[in-house]
Amino acid sequence: MSDQPADAAQAGATPAQEPAGGTTPPELLSLRASIDNLDAALVHLLAERFRCTRAVGALKARMDLPPADPGREKIQIARLRDLASESGLDPEFAEKFLALIIDEVIHHHLHAREEPQA
Repeated sequence: MSDQPADAAQAGATPAQEPAGGTTPPELLSLRASIDNLDAALVHLLAERFRCTRAVGALKARMDLPPADPGREKIQIARLRDLASESGLDPEFAEKFLALIIDEVIHHHLHAREEPQA
């Protein structure tokens, strides 16, 4: 989500730009530009992660392995909660975020089982 006002989007402003005639402080524009760059990086990282997990799903389907691995999920949640704490991020938020990703990965893995195998 953007911290940019709705009227900026309607005015055709690109991310981190202010609408014509705006008086947004330069520091705020700079911070918003950083946020926009981080958002783009997150999207690209998630896309790469899902490319990897789709390959895992295809492999699991070929090997007739279950789509979910609760033991690994538990380890990953604990690891990412620790990373979150070390990074100053709320571990509860990190766990919710990972749970959302895991749910989507399992959905992909279930779908891979339904596709014809090569």
